[in-house]
Amino acid sequence: MKQIIILSVLLLTLFVAQAQKNATPLLTAYYEMKDALVAADAATAAAKATEFNKQLASTPKAKEALQVKLSADAEKIAGSKDVAKQRDAFATLSANMLVLAKTEKLSADPIYQQYCPMKKTYWLSYEPAIKNPYYGKMMLTCGSVTETIKP
Repeated sequence: MKQIIILSVLLLTLFVAQAQKNATPLLTAYYEMKDALVAADAATAAAKATEFNKQLASTPKAKEALQVKLSADAEKIAGSKDVAKQRDAFATLSANMLVLAKTEKLSADPIYQQYCPMKKTYWLSYEPAIKNPYYGKMMLTCGSVTETIKP
């Protein structure tokens, strides 16, 4: 049984690594920030928000107004050690990332738009399985896929 669990974890890790490998560095940083919020890891979420802003700075300036909004949201996350405040800023960041994901090719794989009915907001994921970044382990699987953005 223990071997099956270990094998399952390894396969999931490979799947996640492959999905992130097919994404732009900006989207990868977003996914890693989301995963840190799922785990309620404020320090990692802040570090990934900083990485997100570095990647954002190196993207073309075609959508400058959107980049300003994304950067401001990421700065709120990077500047906070409070997971609740980070999650609030992540909701706005996710809404803006959705706009970007629908107008720019961010991944060679599908991007799943997911919805939290308790928070009444969305986030993006590399997998259809729900891992709620707004409530973490308290309501880990609360939510649903509302749209699949195809590459």
